[in-house]
Order: sequence, then structure tokens, then C-alpha cells
Amino acid sequence: MEVKWAPNAFVRLVLPLMAGILTYLYFGPELPVLWPLLAVLTAAFLGGQLWAARRPGPGATDAAGLLALTALYVAGLTLTQQATESRAPDHLYRFGQQIEFYRAVVDDYTVLRPATYATTVRVSAVRVGGRWRPAVGGIRVSIPRTDTLPVPRYGDVWLVRGAPAPSKAPLNPGEFDYRRYLHYHQIYHQHFIHPDQYQRIAVEPPSLLRAVAMRAARAVEGVFRQYVHARREYALASALVLGIKDDVDQQTKQAYANTGTTHIMAVSGLQVGLLFGAVSWLLGLLPGRRGPLFRLLTALLGLAVIWSYAFLTGLSASVLRAAVMFSFLIVARATDRQTSMYNLLAVAAFVLLCYDPYLLCDVGFQLSFLAVLSIVYLQPRIARWWEPKEFCLDRQRPWQPPLVQKAWKGLGVALDWTWQATALSLAAQVATFPLGLFYFHQFPLSFLLSNLVAVPISSLAVYVGIVVLLLKGLVGLVGLVSGGAAHALDYLVQAVAWVFECMIWCFNEYIFLIGRLMPGALVAGIHITAPQAWLIFAVILALLAFFALKKLSWLITACTLLGVFAGSRVWAARQLAPDEQLVIYSIPRRSVLGFWQGAQADIVTLDSLALSETERTYRIVPGSIQRNARRVSYWPGWRGSPVPARVAEPGLLLLAWRGRPLAVLNGRLSGATRPVPGLAAVVLRRNARVNPEEVAAVFGKAPRIVFDSSCKSWYVARQDSVFQAAGFRTHDVALHGAFIVRGGP
Repeated sequence: MEVKWAPNAFVRLVLPLMAGILTYLYFGPELPVLWPLLAVLTAAFLGGQLWAARRPGPGATDAAGLLALTALYVAGLTLTQQATESRAPDHLYRFGQQIEFYRAVVDDYTVLRPATYATTVRVSAVRVGGRWRPAVGGIRVSIPRTDTLPVPRYGDVWLVRGAPAPSKAPLNPGEFDYRRYLHYHQIYHQHFIHPDQYQRIAVEPPSLLRAVAMRAARAVEGVFRQYVHARREYALASALVLGIKDDVDQQTKQAYANTGTTHIMAVSGLQVGLLFGAVSWLLGLLPGRRGPLFRLLTALLGLAVIWSYAFLTGLSASVLRAAVMFSFLIVARATDRQTSMYNLLAVAAFVLLCYDPYLLCDVGFQLSFLAVLSIVYLQPRIARWWEPKEFCLDRQRPWQPPLVQKAWKGLGVALDWTWQATALSLAAQVATFPLGLFYFHQFPLSFLLSNLVAVPISSLAVYVGIVVLLLKGLVGLVGLVSGGAAHALDYLVQAVAWVFECMIWCFNEYIFLIGRLMPGALVAGIHITAPQAWLIFAVILALLAFFALKKLSWLITACTLLGVFAGSRVWAARQLAPDEQLVIYSIPRRSVLGFWQGAQADIVTLDSLALSETERTYRIVPGSIQRNARRVSYWPGWRGSPVPARVAEPGLLLLAWRGRPLAVLNGRLSGATRPVPGLAAVVLRRNARVNPEEVAAVFGKAPRIVFDSSCKSWYVARQDSVFQAAGFRTHDVALHGAFIVRGGP
């Protein structure tokens, strides 16, 4: 099958741009300044185009095309290099810990956590050596959440005392790389700020439009707070229509994740697409739907509705992506251009990546474009597998009563709608399946059943929620003229809001019902590497090529790639089987040891308190998934665990694991303690009161001194320098991450 590039020109352009961005992400630090090379290639391309125009022929055209693709590849490299803020000469990295004060503005939404507020600030100046100097850089800050402390607002200008710290790498095996996530958003530092460390000195929003949009979003949220009375339904209403998920509890989030319906709570392409569909349907009812003037008016109205909605949701990144995609679709329809959806998607991706190349690393960006691309290509093909209307019409007979014939016809319509929705859901899953395994390590087998009911109800709920907002706005306008009329109209708002709340309750209860009825439908704990994810994508593409071209070579290719994938999994399991590790985890205020033997582990908490669900989920489970663990046992205290250990004296615990003894100290060493040679490490916990001379007399200076997470920061700062001065090697798990001891003598 020949690929037709003419209607898909931008597909050819966006691919080298993406390749350049990916190249910079892996090899960027080693590359020189690239914009001179881009300028040379651009000039060469323009010259090649002029030459090809004067000497028409395939050779000249191919040369010009090759130059264009090369220039776009280098453009991707250059754009990403220019967008990397840490390369700036006045970046925070250049000042290190010399910063005495810094001036910064709040540049993001504030996330409400149980004990803290979290947001991002952008630095404009720092004071070093008593002098203020211009600076740039993003800092992810956390401040204590108290009743007296005001919530940080977008545009607040702060004067902060102290220097921010570079963002930390993952502290435990397999843990989410939050540092890399921040770097992709041009944030390279973190800072926990005490209330007496900062002061708000001004209000200067970086973007006045965004500041107004964020205030509008909070004002609109207040409407739901007023009319939706149940707390859970109010939280879901704000998430469904506005994308504000501050009040959605963890149990609800987990239920939606387990059933593959998390996208319902994320305002993105679904909501914008529903608005676009509603506007198109309403305009389709108007008479005289022809001519360029009508197309222009409908396009302007469609753009106004979509971007007004984006404004009311606070101009969040996900809504902006969807608004850009649908804007290109509206413009293409208005100009009556016969372009393909693939080209429109490529144009939208091209524009967004030119604006911010790091969007290519954004999970939402990847899932959105892959899902739409898969739906455009696969949904019609899957839908053609079965024709429900034809199926039901074939069963109509002339001798049947009219009621039976109408029943067959109605059944055909219902089945057709259900099958179309099923085809859409299946199509979206085909392309996003590898990313779901790679990022979220799970796959919900109940996604089809969940989405088939929850998505239609939630889609209708979006419409009803928008009607509530429109009616509330109408009440405000009427109130300017007549208070009585506004009061009467408010009853209508309450009635529609009650319907809205009932619909949210229905699809939310359905999600929980699916979770209860199908508890084993979630396949969790799956770990695949990035190359393995690429292999799955390659298998899917090869199979799609086989079904489209009907050539056996593509099926052979798919089977070969599937064999390579299976072989990589077997090889990884074989490499892991003999691997033995003792891990001293970094979990705040806890003393936790992990004893790993291949895919099995015993996790022991030395303080005899069980790990909380949050501690297990974020600190232990990622490493378990990475190792494809088959058995992980948690032991609150070492006494009930299968780990051989003995108390040598009060405050001294000796463990023997795979030929590597380990000592854990949480008190003093008595002078009568016998020497213990050959230790792998000496773990100090709970601010153990020991000095280097005592430790050297009992254990020697060979073992590493490890400060576990139960030690206070002031204690570690003092003892670390003392032990290093005495010739010991030290390791602080709170600062440098988990300490790992390999098994074996």
C-alpha cells in the first residue's frame, strides 16, 4: 500500500522534529550550541528550493526535501536546547548554596496536601554576598499548611531567606523519578520553606490572562460548591467539568484507576470534544447551512466556545492541548480544506512542540495524541466487524406485528450505539496499552465494561454541569434587573443541579460496583523497560500492517518482535534470579530493611510498626514491580521475621544475611562488647550515641557507617563529619538514597 504524503504533509515534518527532540533528551549535555548549524541548514534549504524550482526534476526535489528533513531534525535539537533553562548563565545552578535570599513569583496552581501546600515559584533575583543579582530558575516549594497561613496564589511575589536545594534523585530502588519529572518542566530545585522564612511583598502575575482565568475557575468552582451538597459528588463535579481534583479522596482516585476510567476526572479532549460536538449539532439545526460566510461564523463561534471553556478551566495544560487540536479541526472545516485527520494531528503536535519541546515527555501529551490517532485509524475498522442494524433488520419479517418490528429497529439502534462505543474504547486502548504498562504498571481488564456505562453518563453530566453554570450566570444577570425573578430562576438552577448531582452519583457508584464485582480484573505489578515498550509498539504496528496489506512478511515480523520481547523478559528474570540484596530503605522517620532473594523479599521494620499504605505504595512497591516480585512479606519487627538476628547487647542488633553480617546500633556500645569483624555496614538509627573510637574498637574501620532515616538531620550533620574525619566511609540514606549490600561472602 503506497503512503500518500500529499494530504499528510505535516506528518513528514513532525517526525524529524520529534526525532531531534528525543535525541537532545538523551545526548543533549554533550552537544555544542546548535543554532548556527540550524541557520546554515535553513539557508541551504532555501537555496536548494530555488535551485529545484529552476531545474525541475526528481533529483533536485529529493535533495531539497532531504535538506528540509535535516533542518527540521536540527530544529528539534535547537528548540529543546533553547528551552532548557538550566543552560542560562544566570541560572540558580550557578550560585549553589551561596544564595542568602531570593525573590520569586508563584507561577502555578497550589496543590493542597494533608500537611503542606505545594506550588512552583519562578526566581527573578538572588542575593549573594550582600548584592542582588538577576537570576532565573524554577523551584518546587512546600510550606506548612496551617489555619493562619494564607494559601499561595498565582502571582504572589515572595522574598525568601535561604538557598534552595537541587531536586533529589529517587531515594529507593524503582521509585518514581520526580527529579526528572521536574526537569522536564524546567524546575531544578526544591525548597521546604518555614513560615518565618518568607514574606509576600507584592502581587505581579507573570500572565494577567492566566491569573484572571485561574480566578474564574475558582469562582465557577464555587457554583458547584453552592449547589452540589454531597462532598464526594462536589469533588467529582469540580474534577469532571473544571479539572480541579483537590477534594477528590484517594479511595475514589484508586477506584477510577483500577477500572481504567481515570480520564473521566481529567479535563482534556473528552470535555472539549463534547463541547465541539454540541456546538456542531446546534449549528447543524440552523437553516441555510451553506456558503463561506456561514462556515466562517460557525468557525468563530466554535473557537469562541472552546477557548471560553479553556479560560474557565484556568487554561490548564491538558485543556490547552485539546483546544489547539480542535481549533485546527475547526479552521480546516471553515476553509473547506480536504485534509486528513492525521495531518491535523500532526499540525497540532508540530505547533505545540515548537512552543514547548518538552511536551513530548508529558504523559498526557503522549496519551492524548496516541489515543486520537488510534481512534481515527482503528475505530471505523473495528466498527465494520459487525453491523448491528443490519443484523436486526435481517430478523424483521413482514408478518411480525408492528410493535415487534419497531422493537427490532430500536434494538438495532441501541446495539449500533453500543458497538460504536465499544469500538472506540478498544481502538483507544490499542495505542495507549504499552504506555499504560510502562508508566502505570497495570492494565484494567474491566476498562470496556467500565467505560461503556460511565463515559456516556459522565458525558451527559458534563453537559448538565455546563447548563448549571450558564443558568447561574443568567441568574446573576437577571438579578441586576429584578431580585424576585432571579430568586425564582434560582429554583431552576437548584433542580438542574440536583439532576447533575444524581448523575455524578450514578456513574461514581457504577465505578465502585465494577470494582467490587471484578476485584481480580486489575492486572497490576507489571514492569516493562523503555526498550520493551518500544517493542510492544513495533509488534502492534507490524500487526496493523499485516491486517491492512495482507502480507505474511508483516505477520512474521510481528512474531519475531514478540519473540524478542519474550526473550528479553526471560533474560531479565534469569539475571535477577541469583541476585541477592540487603536494602536499607530511605523512608522518613522509619528504620526499614529489605532482604531480597531474586523475586522474593522480606521487608522488616525495626521499629516494630507496620508500614502505612502510602509508605508501601511509594517507597517499596515500585522496586517490587521493577524486580517482578512474586512474594513480598512485610514484618513489623525482626523477631517474627525469617531473618537470622540476635541481640548482642541492649541497643546492638547483629544480622547475618547471605554471608554478609550487619550491625544495627540504636544506643551506646558497652566496653565489654567483643570485636565483630567482617561487617558489611554499621547502621546507626534513632540518633545512636556512639563515637568513632568505640565503633572502630568493635567493628574496625572497614564497614560503611550508614545513617538510616530515623536519625535527625542535625545528628547526621554532626556525626557524618566526625566519622569521616576519623577515616570512616559514611552514607546518609535520607540524602543519598537507599544503601544496598550485595549478598555473598
